Amino acid sequence: MEAMNTSARPGQAAVRRKGWFAAHQWLILRRCSQFGILALFLTGPMFGIWIVKGNLSSSLTLGTLPLTDPYLLAQSLAAGIVPASTAFIGAAIVTLFYLLVGGRVFCAWVCPINPITDLAAWGRRWLGLKSGRTPDARTRYWLLAGTLVAAASTGTLAWEWLNPVSLAHRGLLFGMGAGLWLLATIFLYDLLVASRGWCGHLCPMGAFYGLLGRTALLRVATPRRAACNDCMDCFSVCPEPQVIRPALKGSASPVILSPNCTTCGRCIDVCGQQVFRLTHRFDQRSSS
Repeated sequence: MEAMNTSARPGQAAVRRKGWFAAHQWLILRRCSQFGILALFLTGPMFGIWIVKGNLSSSLTLGTLPLTDPYLLAQSLAAGIVPASTAFIGAAIVTLFYLLVGGRVFCAWVCPINPITDLAAWGRRWLGLKSGRTPDARTRYWLLAGTLVAAASTGTLAWEWLNPVSLAHRGLLFGMGAGLWLLATIFLYDLLVASRGWCGHLCPMGAFYGLLGRTALLRVATPRRAACNDCMDCFSVCPEPQVIRPALKGSASPVILSPNCTTCGRCIDVCGQQVFRLTHRFDQRSSS
């Protein structure tokens, strides 16, 4: 059995056994997805090629397909703002998609804040920072409720003035301005104060999409959990490490069923024992 990994570079055993690309393939795919989606929005205003018009909150793809953030729609309705019928259609499409694949897939594969918080997590490992003041994970649900209350009490989309996802997207088009300071604050908070503090404990958008993921079909599982050598690499890189233990060390389902799992695939990447795989929620195969 290998010793527990205390290195700032988890996944080295996976690199040795699987090769560098296989030990980073899900990370590479996520970055391609995140930056590719941003590129679709930017090709119009930057090059006049309008594949997608709008932003991550509301868009029209190829002049036909409306997509609307259901969280934005909820805020609009709470504020007493009734949007056009296409917004309801777009929200229904997005909601159905995330009900099937998992709401927090948005956090890992779409959200432009994820590379910033991933960089902060890497920095914590590199600096060897272990401690911090991490807020209760339920805080994000209280903040989610607070954004809807703020919308209802002000009659405006109050949260969207502070939403780092919206600010990042606007900043790429019109210049960061004050948004840069908010993104820097999130980075420094995650780096110096609380590990995965923003995405894992505070972000109301992540909380909303987590609620959509409770019945999702797409899941990460641990079919070879008997091969686990307790190196802890998966826990080191996982943005929501508490979701791993029931499937990895429990006696019941080998499938990670928590709605907080972002399906980022990093546990699959860094595991040299190839314990993890991407599958569906009904796949109960296990070697344990």
